[in-house]
Amino acid sequence: MTTVSRTTTGRKLGLVIDLDTCVGCHACAVACKEWNDGGHMAPLTDEDPYGKEPFGVWFNRVHAFETRPKSGCGAGPATTRTVHFPRSCLHCEQPDCVTVCPTGASYKRAQDGIVLIDEDKCIGCKLCSWACPYGAREYDSHSGTMKKCTLCVDRIYNTNLPPAERQPACVMVCPTSARHFGDLGDADSDVSRLVADRGGVDLLPDLGYRPVNKYLPPRERRAAADTAPLDDAPGGADIGQRLLGWVDRLLSR
Repeated sequence: MTTVSRTTTGRKLGLVIDLDTCVGCHACAVACKEWNDGGHMAPLTDEDPYGKEPFGVWFNRVHAFETRPKSGCGAGPATTRTVHFPRSCLHCEQPDCVTVCPTGASYKRAQDGIVLIDEDKCIGCKLCSWACPYGAREYDSHSGTMKKCTLCVDRIYNTNLPPAERQPACVMVCPTSARHFGDLGDADSDVSRLVADRGGVDLLPDLGYRPVNKYLPPRERRAAADTAPLDDAPGGADIGQRLLGWVDRLLSR
């Protein structure tokens, strides 16, 4: 088994994803695959990508579902809302995917907290995918190894790129700026302030994995016939908390 280093620099590089502004365009998922699998401007490296049953590894996936206020806030189609939920590795502070690895292929970097896989050591046993409650790891049948989000570690430290472009590919392409990258170990960083201002939350916090990545819950929408926020209406409820509860139930199956 593999141990997680207790000696760190305090840096926690990660993502903050705004569920209020994500439109589910999947640009993040495609850009991630392009950069990590095919290289810049290369074709997607799927098996039979243009056939009837394309198959391949995706480091980032986007789910979509509808939510509506509880009774008392209206129940018609006009009050429903589609929420898009991007999902990838959360680079947990207590990653069981690392501790179950029998070869040391999975590891968490002490200098920035990024969880990575050494493909030279990975034997494709899939134990890490069983240990991850977020479904963030996938098996690559071509290489016989596990794959996951790397936070584009080859981009964020690439001094050949302009400083503004030293961000994960998914962040660079997001058309609504729903994805933010930075040091969540620094309380004064832009991402940490965003989490504090918007009430950013962990996924499945009861499990104790302490994910570095945070989600910003959707903000309440004003009813079409009323200028008051939905949470001020009789029987109003917090859509953001219901959303996170739905996600917790989905990932716990």
